[in-house]
Amino acid sequence: MNKIASAFCMAASIAALHPLALAQPNDTLKALAKSQTGFKIIEQQGEQARAIQGILKNISLPDGFAITLYALAPRARHMAVGPRGMVTFVGTLKSEVWAIIDHDRNGIADEVRNFAPFIEKSMPNGPCFAPDGVLYIAEQNRVLAYPRAEIQIQDANPETLEVIPAGALIPEKFVSSNHTARVCDVGPDNRLYISLGQPYNVTQREYLNTFGEIGIGGIIRISRDGTDREVYALGIRNSVGQDFHPTTGDLWFTDNQVDGMGDDIPPGEINQQTAMGQHFGFPWFGGGHVRTNEYKDEEVPGGVVFPVSETVAHAADLGMLFYQGDMFPDHYRGGIFSAQHGSWNRSVPIGARIMFTPVDAQGRIAGDTEPFAEGWLDENGKYLGRPVDVAQLKDGSLLVSDDLTGAVYRITYAVPGS
Repeated sequence: MNKIASAFCMAASIAALHPLALAQPNDTLKALAKSQTGFKIIEQQGEQARAIQGILKNISLPDGFAITLYALAPRARHMAVGPRGMVTFVGTLKSEVWAIIDHDRNGIADEVRNFAPFIEKSMPNGPCFAPDGVLYIAEQNRVLAYPRAEIQIQDANPETLEVIPAGALIPEKFVSSNHTARVCDVGPDNRLYISLGQPYNVTQREYLNTFGEIGIGGIIRISRDGTDREVYALGIRNSVGQDFHPTTGDLWFTDNQVDGMGDDIPPGEINQQTAMGQHFGFPWFGGGHVRTNEYKDEEVPGGVVFPVSETVAHAADLGMLFYQGDMFPDHYRGGIFSAQHGSWNRSVPIGARIMFTPVDAQGRIAGDTEPFAEGWLDENGKYLGRPVDVAQLKDGSLLVSDDLTGAVYRITYAVPGS
């Protein structure tokens, strides 16, 4: 084990009786407080809202479904709905986390404000909740916990615990603007799972061992106080969406694949992990069964796990969830809704839509991944929106975040003709 990996493992030697027993308020967080900066309240009416409502009129959905503007939230990325059901926290790739508040739970946001403005943040893309109401936010190179987030949304400096200190999620040497949008989930084992995208199109050979020891290009698992760090999965290029199957407990995740191999290869991926330590093929494979040019002549690691569903190349599959609501027809229950952000370098753009993948009660893919909501890419190849993530409200409706329009949409269902 090298020195870098040893440093990451030092904290893992202490076991915790309570998930946050070792995570203590850190004086450095207070030192970073913005002493003069208060809340930003985002206006929910006006020209921007009307323009987005016009775009939504052209979104195609299956019969009975409707899409409306839920909230304006600048650069909206990944979302976490609070256990109380009144506040949705939305990450960004900048410095803000937005709190979307629906006081009367009527399906339209009453207020959108920045969360914890006195705490400086860096790319706080990945919020996720534990069942006990603790909010975790995975930043570019730090993880914080907010034990009372839902009830402290009006507190500029809410209770904050440092789970992984700044600079300790990955070595600063590998911090990059590429593939550093983190996502997190609390698993059935009450541990925290965090994706760590690697910063290259195809990983350089000299870093393979180091990345493997740290978990870069994979998913790590830690106790909720930040101890007991483990590399849970490897062979992942850049996963920005994950969820646990509600019956089997398996971790499923999307993965964005290698660029520069042509418009139609390699495919995007939806993967299923059934055991710790599995390898999903990258960088020997660029996506699906397509070998990368850089590693095509090299021996592949044993036991590579291939995707359970392949998606269209370069559509940028991001956030995903297993639908568990009662609002939508039975066909959708237990299946995967996922967001395709849209291609950036394909000669003919593709994506910018919400996809659906049927999954049966035993956790097996039951059909192809197909479009569910689309229309954010016009006939001229211009993006009118770029979906990032999906989340489910208590009533079973589906939220969709869009970082191009700076909005969150809500998809509902009613029996046609009712």
